[in-house]
Amino acid sequence: MRIAAAAAHFGRDLDYDLGRIGKLIADARAAGAGLLVLPDAAIGGYLADLRHPDPAALPPAFKPDDPILDQVAAMAREMVVCVGYCEADGDLRYNAAVSLSGDGVLGRHRKVHLPAAESTVYAPGDSFAAFDTPVGRLGMLIDYDKTFPESARTLAVDGAQIVACLSAWPASITNQAPKLNQDRQSRLFDLYDCARAAENQVVVVSSNQTGAVGGMRFLGQAKVVGPGGNILARTWAKAGLAVAELDVAAEIAAARRVLNHLRELRPATYRSAP
Repeated sequence: MRIAAAAAHFGRDLDYDLGRIGKLIADARAAGAGLLVLPDAAIGGYLADLRHPDPAALPPAFKPDDPILDQVAAMAREMVVCVGYCEADGDLRYNAAVSLSGDGVLGRHRKVHLPAAESTVYAPGDSFAAFDTPVGRLGMLIDYDKTFPESARTLAVDGAQIVACLSAWPASITNQAPKLNQDRQSRLFDLYDCARAAENQVVVVSSNQTGAVGGMRFLGQAKVVGPGGNILARTWAKAGLAVAELDVAAEIAAARRVLNHLRELRPATYRSAP
């Protein structure tokens, strides 16, 4: 099958966001993709300031059954689409993602690992779980989640063949490089994508926002990574789709034929976090 990861800009204008989502879904469908991973905060945009978020300028929050998700599902039709948004649960907000198709919601994730500034806005999620979809068993991570090897490992142990990493990942805020491809965060973004794929021998589909908001520049760099850690398709810093064609089960089986990392785990010897 073909898998697509999107790099695109999204903001507070919901009509614009839905229009952009519809265009990306149409482009992915034209490319023959069965799975499309959109960026974090594709519905309503991301925080405008990571140092001191303005409580009066936060992304709109939607309930888990908000009709706006039905609109995305209707556009998805036969495709599986992962999309990020701000989720409301009572007085709490979560940086969240949902995987859906025309048949409805297939799986959900709330971002577990929150950088310092995000923790003043969002509550942390408390789990990582894989779920079955028409394109295979899938798990989701959001942004900073992929910095922690345990996140993707938990999904892989739960049977995920594909890990969708939805991001609104900016260039370094404290030490900006003159070019995005020279930025420290640019290097880490690629490193984490490839490492999470290789160490778990799964397919990683990494999306990201592009453009600028406030003082932040988003990296783009959407990509599809094979279970050997090899980048199969990428957008670099530009907006667009990274589309790769692969047999997920066959690629994973080939990667695990000699060295099967999950089967060779020694959990009794590992020290848990303090």
